[in-house]
Amino acid sequence: MIPFSVLDLSPILEGGDAGQALRNSIDLAQHAEQLGFDRYWLAEHHNMPGIASAATAVVIAHVAQATSTIRVGAGGVMLPNHAPLLIAEQFGTLAALHPGRIDLGLGRAPGSDAVTARALRRTLNSDPDAFPQDVLELLSYFETPKLGQRVHAYPGAGLDVAVWILGSSLFGAQVAAEFGLPFAFASHFAPDLLAPAVQIYRQRFKPSARLARPHAMLGLSVIAADTDAEAKLLATSQKQAFLRLRRGQPSPLPPPLPGFDDGLEPMERAMLESVLSCAVVGSPQTVQDGLAAFIARTGADELTITAQIFDHTARRRSFEIVAEARSALAQSALGARTAAE
Repeated sequence: MIPFSVLDLSPILEGGDAGQALRNSIDLAQHAEQLGFDRYWLAEHHNMPGIASAATAVVIAHVAQATSTIRVGAGGVMLPNHAPLLIAEQFGTLAALHPGRIDLGLGRAPGSDAVTARALRRTLNSDPDAFPQDVLELLSYFETPKLGQRVHAYPGAGLDVAVWILGSSLFGAQVAAEFGLPFAFASHFAPDLLAPAVQIYRQRFKPSARLARPHAMLGLSVIAADTDAEAKLLATSQKQAFLRLRRGQPSPLPPPLPGFDDGLEPMERAMLESVLSCAVVGSPQTVQDGLAAFIARTGADELTITAQIFDHTARRRSFEIVAEARSALAQSALGARTAAE
């Protein structure tokens, strides 16, 4: 069975605070490790009252220290916000502390609005189209230092940091293919270009010292519960959050709201159906069927699962159901292969 990973936005809950959100992330990471998930990624977002992972490298360090085997990383770091050397030093430090467990996903979006981007960088002179050059510079800092090289990443040089390219458009797919890097597509919130992006990545992929063949990890929102009705109610938290974000009013993650779907305007309903078209919501059987269908449709090499659920106990249970579904799918695949032989 393909690897399953976790993307945690470290949600700050309505009525809660960042401290509780980060403690929940630690607990969920430990739970995911016990359930057999392969990676645990955190994302860089700024000026977002519902996300606690803005200082992404710091949170990764906290999660990696609290776990022992699961890979931990960034999904991702928004490279235009940072000098490549700084990121190489941060993730080199993480790799020195946690050898063989650190992933670095790189994106070219700001992870914020233009005003916040200016506050982060002090200037907007950086060019998003320079992203490929910035990636190459960053990769060079992880290589063994060359004779005459004047700038080094200490820690970082010669360390094992797995570098990924993230994307929600065709650009990231092209960069990942050109540089021979694994590619993660944000289909959990930007599904429209999923199929062409994966096709471009696989068709144009050039093997590299880092990766011999293409590896596409696809995002999928999964909200699972013991019944379809319970899962659909839990999913209203995520829907409310998306709707507020599209209105320019980001907020902490709200609690589930009975009857929320019934009160939607047609345009709101259409927007949510579009942005959440790569989502599986339901009972264990519904989730198992949905995962199987998504994998078959996309040919994903790996899934990264996100679940914006207000109640932390329900969120833990959702990932338990995903792990059970993965096991059932693996058993089914094994049975099919055995029968074919």
